[in-house]
Amino acid sequence: MPTIPSLARYATTLLAAGGLCLPAAGSAATAWPSKAITIVVPSAAGGAADLSARTLAHFLTGKYGANVVVEDKPGAGGIIGTTAVKQAAADGYTFLLSTNSTQSANQFLYKKLPYDAARDFVDVGMLGKFGTVAVVAPSSPIGTLAQLVDEARSKPGKVFFGYYSSSSRVPPELLKHYAKIRIEGAAYKNITQILTDLRGGLIQFAFVDYLTAMGQIQGGNLKPIAVTGAKPNPAWPGVATTASAYPGFVVEGWLGISAPKGTPADIVAKMNQYMKQAIADPATREQYAKLGLQPESMDVAPFQAFVKQDVQRWKEWVKTAQIPPQ
Repeated sequence: MPTIPSLARYATTLLAAGGLCLPAAGSAATAWPSKAITIVVPSAAGGAADLSARTLAHFLTGKYGANVVVEDKPGAGGIIGTTAVKQAAADGYTFLLSTNSTQSANQFLYKKLPYDAARDFVDVGMLGKFGTVAVVAPSSPIGTLAQLVDEARSKPGKVFFGYYSSSSRVPPELLKHYAKIRIEGAAYKNITQILTDLRGGLIQFAFVDYLTAMGQIQGGNLKPIAVTGAKPNPAWPGVATTASAYPGFVVEGWLGISAPKGTPADIVAKMNQYMKQAIADPATREQYAKLGLQPESMDVAPFQAFVKQDVQRWKEWVKTAQIPPQ
């Protein structure tokens, strides 16, 4: 995901901190943490997911003097980073910045995964939720979802969208279903390539998660035309929801923390409490809001129940969108 312009200085500061590695506070007799904690982000450095993990790490460092390293392992829709965490020791020192893609959607989008989200991970806690926003190039004559649909109907099969994750692929496929239009998708490795081709006119639109889109829209690099959240996004109050045109068309994603299965329950509970304290912290909440994340905390059991429900949601969305697994 691209660096968010309004947060560039913040990102530079965090990246320069060497992954937020600081000496751990407290006595050497402390059971956990007694060494560096690694949070693996399954997407690119400088993107919103990366900054979300670094925001949590920043809080843990400031509040507890914790030694926290953020390690980016992008690629394959989050599969590379997720698999790396699956293979890590379940000792409470490696965590995954988990998402609706890694824990829910990927199992329906791929024929074979090198991990089983339910079997190989314990879900620790939520950081927040986000919707996606349909965007076009600033110079595009398309300004609303209705205009995009009209364009697709007048040029069947000649209107293209870009996607690079479940959050960016499922919404346009659902739009195809709801609006009964012929649009074609093009797979990309990352959002940066999508932005380049949008500006170059090679594709006409894309659905991008709030976290990625926020700074790009503020910087004038993208124009929003519809949001998939249940309510309009306060950042773009004049942009209508997809559900207002097509009832039931609501798609939301989330960010959280997960760990290798077998991670001690007391460490899982402690990390969950740390996360809840971070989300309750005004400065941290403000930073997440700037990223486009709607902060939300959950205890361990409710979060695990939420993830199970989310699996079913994505199963239905993928089925409705008629996306064949790759």
